[in-house]
Amino acid sequence: MKFIETLKNIWKIQELREKLGYTLLFILIYRFGSFVVLPGIDPSALSHLQEQTAGGLMSLLDMFSGGAFSNASIFALGIMPYISASIVMQLLTIAIPYFKKMQMEGESGRNKINRYTRYFTVIILLLQAPSYLVNLHVQMRYAGASMPADVWFRVSSTIILCAGSMFVMWLGERMTDRGIGNGISMLIMIGIIARFPGAFLKEFASRLGDAGGGLIMLLGEVIVLLLVIAASILLVQGTRKVPVQYAKRMVGNRQYGGVRQYIPLKVNAAGVMPIIFAQAIMMIPIMVAGFNPEKYSGGFMQAFMDNTGVWYNVIFFILIVLFTYFYTAITINPTQMAESIQQNNGFIPGVKPGKATAHYIDDIMSRITLPGSIFLAIVAIMPAFASLFGITREFAQFYGGTSLLILVGVVLDTLQQIESYLLMRHCDGLMQSGRIKGRTGSMAAY
Repeated sequence: MKFIETLKNIWKIQELREKLGYTLLFILIYRFGSFVVLPGIDPSALSHLQEQTAGGLMSLLDMFSGGAFSNASIFALGIMPYISASIVMQLLTIAIPYFKKMQMEGESGRNKINRYTRYFTVIILLLQAPSYLVNLHVQMRYAGASMPADVWFRVSSTIILCAGSMFVMWLGERMTDRGIGNGISMLIMIGIIARFPGAFLKEFASRLGDAGGGLIMLLGEVIVLLLVIAASILLVQGTRKVPVQYAKRMVGNRQYGGVRQYIPLKVNAAGVMPIIFAQAIMMIPIMVAGFNPEKYSGGFMQAFMDNTGVWYNVIFFILIVLFTYFYTAITINPTQMAESIQQNNGFIPGVKPGKATAHYIDDIMSRITLPGSIFLAIVAIMPAFASLFGITREFAQFYGGTSLLILVGVVLDTLQQIESYLLMRHCDGLMQSGRIKGRTGSMAAY
């Protein structure tokens, strides 16, 4: 069988075997830490916290932490503070000339940016950790329990939460260096996958119980989920190819150029960044409420805390479309692309080099970004539609949004990494129909 032969080829390559082993080891450490409860917290008194994270925006926080948030784990804050800090640094490199210049300094500049990112991560953690402890205190009180109220407990727990999150970040970096790569994204994906078995079993029990429909309805849900996954793969890999003709030129006795190549312009060049930006905006109400939605039983705040509500999803949809255009505009530079083509004696057939080429690329990006942004927004709000059809909230999260796009993107990138090792050793790839296409550009899911 092709699959068995591929596994044998993977095992024969020592470097690939070691990288996969390190990746598995780091994943096991991460999953073990997500069940280590903060000192002084009674694990049996976390029922209300787990109910709070079963739906709504809080479920997203719990999903990205792999359940550590609802377990009051030392890894409860997860990797999201680091991602937030990375987003801040990306925006600063665009808006502030000092950071933009730093980005262009090569390896030394990237090291400085990484150092600033870690500083921002610590600042975010010092703000989020006390908020998490306040919410934990409220939820434990609802459950009829309590946690230590002394100052030392709050200080030590804040330090533990910050250290746990920084350790998760370190694990991701080590996974990138010594594992199969894409460490931060891999940890997020593992956290999402960890919730899938429980969500599926709950949906299975629901269909056999009060919700009705039986196995036929469950089979239909699985088929729809597979169709959404296929659509997400198309969204991740979809490109518009622009032909570029390179003129002939002689260097010594050798001839260069005279060939036609293609520039792949992505339909979704922004990846999942628009969804992350939009979710950050939509998280503001719950931050104002202090992680306690019960304080606002109705009105404006409550409408924006319900991620299955009409107003939430309408605003969410619009924000994703706007942020897709914004992020595409700051990451794709048509002028720079046009200059690069011209410097290499290339031109787009029928288009003058220089400004005309830049305008042509910009027009194409504008045309393909609109359907890409709408498609991305539809995928993002699919969990809300799934909930309307009676699917449990836990299982509905896998029908779209950031979680599904991260799963699809990271899996494709990981398979592409494995396939590249196989092809370098002159082994068959993973697919008989052709090479696996990962995401072009950054390997990071965020």
